[in-house]
Amino acid sequence: MVFTTASGKKLVTVIPGDGIGPECVNAAVRIIEATGAPIEWEERHAGERVFKEGLASGVRPDTMESIAKTRVVLKGPLGTPVGYGEKSANVTLRKLYETYANIRPARELPGVPTPYSGRGIDLVVIRENIEDLYAGIEHMQTPGVAQCLKLISRKGCEKIVRFAFEFARAEGRSSVVAATKSNIMKMTEGMLKRVHEEVAKEYPDIEAWHLIIDNTAHQLVKKPEQFDVIVTTNMNGDIISDLSSALIGGLGFAPSANIGNDVAIFEAVHGSAPKYAGKNVINPTAVILSAVMMLRHLGEFEAAALIENAVLVTLEEGKKMPRDVVGDERMATTTEYTDEIIRNLGRKPANWKVRDYKPIKLPEVTKDPVMVRPQQRRLAGVDIFVESPLPTEELGRSIEDLARGTKLHLKMISNRGTKVYPAMGAITDSVDHWRCRFLANEGASIGDSDVLDLITKVGAKHRWMHIEKLEEIDGEPGWTKAQGED
Repeated sequence: MVFTTASGKKLVTVIPGDGIGPECVNAAVRIIEATGAPIEWEERHAGERVFKEGLASGVRPDTMESIAKTRVVLKGPLGTPVGYGEKSANVTLRKLYETYANIRPARELPGVPTPYSGRGIDLVVIRENIEDLYAGIEHMQTPGVAQCLKLISRKGCEKIVRFAFEFARAEGRSSVVAATKSNIMKMTEGMLKRVHEEVAKEYPDIEAWHLIIDNTAHQLVKKPEQFDVIVTTNMNGDIISDLSSALIGGLGFAPSANIGNDVAIFEAVHGSAPKYAGKNVINPTAVILSAVMMLRHLGEFEAAALIENAVLVTLEEGKKMPRDVVGDERMATTTEYTDEIIRNLGRKPANWKVRDYKPIKLPEVTKDPVMVRPQQRRLAGVDIFVESPLPTEELGRSIEDLARGTKLHLKMISNRGTKVYPAMGAITDSVDHWRCRFLANEGASIGDSDVLDLITKVGAKHRWMHIEKLEEIDGEPGWTKAQGED
């Protein structure tokens, strides 16, 4: 849904941002206005200046009201200051509006020499944008051990995987590779792999394959031209999309879009670079190309093509080039470079072609929070996480004694994921954070009251800070084993 003004223009919330943001956003706005595209701007603010106003979210209420109305945002980079404020305002905006798909193209550009020039790099990283470790759920388990919860949902996987295939169709691309760490994290990262394999069957026109994420990074450096669309989890996507941008000239040429079913936010991948702010030296290409993606989202395909072609002509001819391509002595100012792109509107590059684009069909995924309804569930045990300075053997015997008389028994204790009790003869170092795994006694049926009874007994002697129920779901264990656990 696009908000149209009384004058018939499409209203966009524009957030200039911090540091170099206002200069880059101003360049993009000037170029869009030069095309005559029917866009009207509603300026609002977020980021460092808002943190300084005392708003911990970094996002003003009137900014949120504007986004709720326009549903489309063009923004500059936002600073996340150290020592005040809380979450990153960038991440806050993505999460508040469920912009679950982060699109990060990396395409070879004319006039931008790299070690990969001539290889024809033209790939897109599609990163899940809401969950994973970026859910930001962290706790200090002991004074010396921190925890971050990695949350991956079936719904989140289905949305991002379906989006990746629909994106490939919209851009006429031929393959979608899922990049995961499912060889180690079989339940979280493995869920994306399994969903990708299931959904791929509905897209027989698109080749689907899987790579372990570290091999993906290796292959991106070795042979990047083999990739078309890469779909991956949040943190993996953050890392490999920055790697991909380095292959084509750096973050100055790296646009991105954050797409949801209701709101879309367009921004460069780079940060606010405050040391260059106000000097008229920054390369605005990433924000300009993000604005091109925004125009396509708004259905303004002609204006988008005009601008992309003008950028390609400007880079191909090399008369006015940004600082990060030609250096300080030969650089064009931000203003001069923008003026050159505007002069080149209506021209096409001699040796480069703009891809044919179609509207992206957003995936239709149920609003129901429950996507998986098993036939059977059984409580099989519990992991109780304990803080203790005791040696392993002493702790193990103590925990075993405390469990006697309950319906559960101690199966093993692990430390940082490795089984340490009963001893296996391994040589391991330990911290004061122990996972004590209890399973139901043979023939016993257990419930919450039995778990609470066990926790009470363990807690009488040891500090516990965290529990996880061990459930069998449709006969399969809903937990993974520790290293060394049988």
